[in-house]
Amino acid sequence: MIDAKRFKDEIETLLDQLYDSQCDNIEAAAKAIKECIEKQGVVHVFGSGHSVGLGIDIKNRVGALVPIHIMEMSDFVTKGGVPVEVFMDKKDIFERKQGVASRLYELYDIKPQDVFIVISNSGINGIVIDIADLAKKNGHKVIIITSMKHTLAEGPRHPSGKKLYEFGDIVIDNCGPHGDALLETEGVAKVCSVSSICNNCIAQAMAARVIELLKEDGFELPVLNGDKAHDEALIKKYEGRA
Repeated sequence: MIDAKRFKDEIETLLDQLYDSQCDNIEAAAKAIKECIEKQGVVHVFGSGHSVGLGIDIKNRVGALVPIHIMEMSDFVTKGGVPVEVFMDKKDIFERKQGVASRLYELYDIKPQDVFIVISNSGINGIVIDIADLAKKNGHKVIIITSMKHTLAEGPRHPSGKKLYEFGDIVIDNCGPHGDALLETEGVAKVCSVSSICNNCIAQAMAARVIELLKEDGFELPVLNGDKAHDEALIKKYEGRA
C-alpha cells in the first residue's frame, strides 16, 4: 500500500543513510564555504531543472546566508541574449548543450575566492559539467551534489566521456535512487521523487555547519535575521555579487 506513512518512513530511512554516509563530505563542503565567506567570497550555486531548488532553499529568507548567488538558467535569455525560442526548444534541450556554459559564467562578477556548488541528479548533461569544468579551470573549489546510484547507471553524454562527479573537489551523494522516484508500486512505475528533499537537506545541513564554523572563528555572521536595517546593510554589502 502507498500512503503518507509509508513515504514518511522510507524518506526518514533514506535521510538517515544520507547523513550517516555523507557527513564527512558535508563537513568538508562547509569548511570550504566558511573559508570562502571569510575571504569575502560568495558561493555560486548552479543546477538545471529541479536542482535549482537547492539554491532557492538557502537564499533570501530569514536565517539564510547572504553570500549565496544562484546562477539562473533564465539569465541566458534575460542577460545573455539567447533567443527564447532557442532556450525553450524541446527538440534540442538547452541544458544538454555543450559549449554554452561560458556565456552564463561570464555574465557574473566572479572572484578568485568564490566557491561553486553544482547540482545534478544524473550528472550527465552538458551544461552542468561545463560549468563545473570552467570553475575548476579558473581555480575555484567545486562542490558537486549528485545521485551516485543514478549517475553510475547512466551512460555519459559529455564529449569528455566524464560525468559531473568527476569534476568535484568535494562530492556529496544525495543517496537517491536511480530514476529519482522512491516508492515501488504494484504497477510498472515507481513514485515520489526525492532528490529535491535530499538536496535541500544537504543544503541546510551545510548552511548550519557553515554558520557554526563562522561563529567559532568570531566572524560576523552574514545571515538575514529579520531586522530591516541589518538585512538591508548585508544585502548592500554583497550587491551585484549575491
